[in-house]
Amino acid sequence: MAVPLTQALRVGAYVMKQHLKGNKRYPLVLMLEPLFRCNLACAGCGKIDYPSEILNQRISVEDAVLASDECGAPIVAIAGGEPLLHKELPEITRRLLDKGKFIYLCTNALLLEKKIDQYTPHKNFCWDIHLDGDKQMHDAAVSQEGVFERAVDAIKLAKSKGFRVSINCTLFDGADPERVAKFFDTVSDLGIDGVMTSPGYAYERAPDQEHFLNRQRTKELFRAIFRHGKESKKRGKDWKFNQSPLFLDFLAGNQTYACTPWGNPTRNVFGWQRPCYLLGEGYAKTYKELMDSTDWDKYGVGNYEKCADCMVHSGFEATAVVDSVKRPWKMAALALKGIKTEGAMAKEIPLDKARKAEFVFSKHVQAKMAEIHAKKAAPAVPAE
Repeated sequence: MAVPLTQALRVGAYVMKQHLKGNKRYPLVLMLEPLFRCNLACAGCGKIDYPSEILNQRISVEDAVLASDECGAPIVAIAGGEPLLHKELPEITRRLLDKGKFIYLCTNALLLEKKIDQYTPHKNFCWDIHLDGDKQMHDAAVSQEGVFERAVDAIKLAKSKGFRVSINCTLFDGADPERVAKFFDTVSDLGIDGVMTSPGYAYERAPDQEHFLNRQRTKELFRAIFRHGKESKKRGKDWKFNQSPLFLDFLAGNQTYACTPWGNPTRNVFGWQRPCYLLGEGYAKTYKELMDSTDWDKYGVGNYEKCADCMVHSGFEATAVVDSVKRPWKMAALALKGIKTEGAMAKEIPLDKARKAEFVFSKHVQAKMAEIHAKKAAPAVPAE
């Protein structure tokens, strides 16, 4: 496991404190999206399909810091869009590090060479570089040639300057397990500090809807990858994941987990997104409003049609982390035996009673556009 010891200990203590206080719902990772605009147009992404007026919106430094203060999560994942397009991101990052947060700054790395000197290596800061497989796989995923090579160059540059670097690897239907395993070998040779991997989520507005994995295919894929991983370890290739081992075990079909969408609350230019990073079905003005007014039981696998195939880290990683703290013997057993890659899988959550999908994306876009236009039309307030 590539999670720094200080992070593991602090998060474990934080979870135990919440458990002792009797808190049922609490955040682990703040998903901070300071903008939606990106310099790529990936076919499987649903984050950039907004009018230009919304793509031009930015979360301010003060609002970003306030979001962190509001929810109190020990970890902040800064995503997007492409975060490095935000001119005030270095200040946001510094302010959050000063507050003791663990920062994972997610980027496609196209701007990293230009921007890297605006950041300083820190034990609680990690570049999280988007890399969805080898050159052919990644360039196909991001719908542009040459991006893989630039990302690899950025990894080498960041490591040479003393930064912690992980990769964020999203896998889609058609991924070849042996090829993914060789890719993990390759990035291990680059000296990265960890891999975060997950199956892709079927964003309803993504241009490509044909290559998202269903749950059974996800489990089969990750079991096959981890089988190759055991062979890689025999050859001295030790893959380091900066994720809970129980989440990886879940991906291989060995855990029955419900998602905990409140574990990774999302703050973006719309506000606090409900119910989660992946589904935008309403927005709250404050974190408290998000927690108090969201009908959490309406969402999740078995509860909502849109959630049926989801096994993404932003929904299930928090479940696994809480399980590992409450039941440390499961972690111990997993450390001894490794991830099971053969035999029966864990029981699945029934889907027959899930409510039908609602399509409300356009309504919220229209509401945001009306807000933007109202601000533009409002008379300027004279300075005192």
